[in-house]
Amino acid sequence: MNDLLRKSWIHLLGALFIVSSFLYLFKYTWSQGWITDPVKIGLGLAIGIGCVLAGLKSVQKFPVTGEIVAGMGAALLYTTFSFSGIYFALWDSMTVFICMLTLTIGLGVLAYKAQLRLLMNVGLLGALASPMILRPETDQVFTLFLYLLVLNGVIFVLSIRQSWTELRLVSFIGTWALYAIYYIQFDPDVSSFWSLPFRYALAAYIFYVLAFLISSWKNNLRFDGLNLYLGVLNAILFGLWSMVILNGIVPYAYPLLIMGLGYIIMAFLVSRLTSSFNVAVLTKLFGGGLLLLIASTQFGKELTVKPLINVYFWLIIASLIYIAGIWKKLDWLKAASIGVWFVIVFYWFVVTWDTPWGEWFGVYIPFFNWAALAWELLAAMGFYFSVRGSFRAMRQEDNRLLSVVYSITSHLIVGGLLTVQVENMVAEYKLDHILDLQLTLSISWGIYALLLFVWGAYSRQSVFRVFGSLVLLCVAAKTLVFDLAGSETIYKVIVLFILGIITFCIAYVNGKWQGVSPKPWTPEAEQEQQETQR
Repeated sequence: MNDLLRKSWIHLLGALFIVSSFLYLFKYTWSQGWITDPVKIGLGLAIGIGCVLAGLKSVQKFPVTGEIVAGMGAALLYTTFSFSGIYFALWDSMTVFICMLTLTIGLGVLAYKAQLRLLMNVGLLGALASPMILRPETDQVFTLFLYLLVLNGVIFVLSIRQSWTELRLVSFIGTWALYAIYYIQFDPDVSSFWSLPFRYALAAYIFYVLAFLISSWKNNLRFDGLNLYLGVLNAILFGLWSMVILNGIVPYAYPLLIMGLGYIIMAFLVSRLTSSFNVAVLTKLFGGGLLLLIASTQFGKELTVKPLINVYFWLIIASLIYIAGIWKKLDWLKAASIGVWFVIVFYWFVVTWDTPWGEWFGVYIPFFNWAALAWELLAAMGFYFSVRGSFRAMRQEDNRLLSVVYSITSHLIVGGLLTVQVENMVAEYKLDHILDLQLTLSISWGIYALLLFVWGAYSRQSVFRVFGSLVLLCVAAKTLVFDLAGSETIYKVIVLFILGIITFCIAYVNGKWQGVSPKPWTPEAEQEQQETQR
């Protein structure tokens, strides 16, 4: 918003209150039967046109006041149209369409030619507030959405041409709010897949997807900012409404699947248009991958091994995408693969606790089963990204930061692997009378801390010395404060001895590490190290 709007927001709020009072006056006079409907329509048209003319006439001497008065006149005309064609079916849909089209185009051309930004904002507020406040009692839904289509179409054209971004924001919020009011108030029939509510929601979603893409394209190929945020919100709103409308009819996975494919295609389109890999591309890739993952979880969900199948399927997809990115030397494909990997990691952490162990030949072998293999493949891919997953278009510092993120995530996967496999081993072989689960976990986490130090020494990333130290301190606190409580057992002595050995190993690795001044890791440094070894 420019300085004029920042200074005039109180005027806009006051205009909204005045317009709302006229709206309620329409409702009240109808409920009391004071004035006939044709008289109300005539008065609305007369007063609205009069305010528009008076405001435009005084706009030269009193710019703010003139624009607001003219805008309130336009808002009153919108109110009249809403009353006549939406609140009541006094006018047919085509009459409302023609009147709406004429007023909106006329208002848009006038605001564009004379730079009357406040006029357009007040008129838009009135146009959206009219159906909200009147709340029709008759189901004139087609007329309502025809009304919104005309309004949004002109608003977006004007918003793009004049860079008046608040117009698209207000129209977006108002349109989805009106959809919610329509759905809640009328409780429409949603017994079939292709019901009217789903069609209206789909139409709104597609309109805004195209509108935001065109707006970004016209704005010097800038696909970030408000268009990006509203695009994400548009996807969330449509996804939620699809789940509500299609519940019990078809799995909501189908619209999510189509949306996911659409966003991946849009990511490719944006990448080609901008010839770069940016936040907009990343957002669409990550969002599309997330939607595809959510959709895939719904197909065959009656199978108990479905989570395992999902993980392996998407690991294959992520690997193929990354290989294609290396082959074609396209950073955005590599980033898509990494984004899918992050989504799989999050998904696996959520579902792994209730997932079957994935026994081979009916025998559970710790760390050698399908569930463990999923952890191991995820960790291996993350470590590979840490060593090789650099982007040519990024700065060296950014690549180094991403490398640390991949490594930390991979080590968290290793920690999860150790925890789950130890718990399953104790439960499967009924070792609880021999091994104390919590003490055994302490040993596994101590090994985990040692691995962190070893990895930090290998990759020369000091962050893992800090990370490993934190894990070691947590293991010490857990063991000494909680695990040793209760009766004395020989196993506790053994655990303390093993933890002591692990700690000495960590001290040895740490001492060796300090003896060599660690260099910051980079892909170039890694390549130089490998050449030296050869």
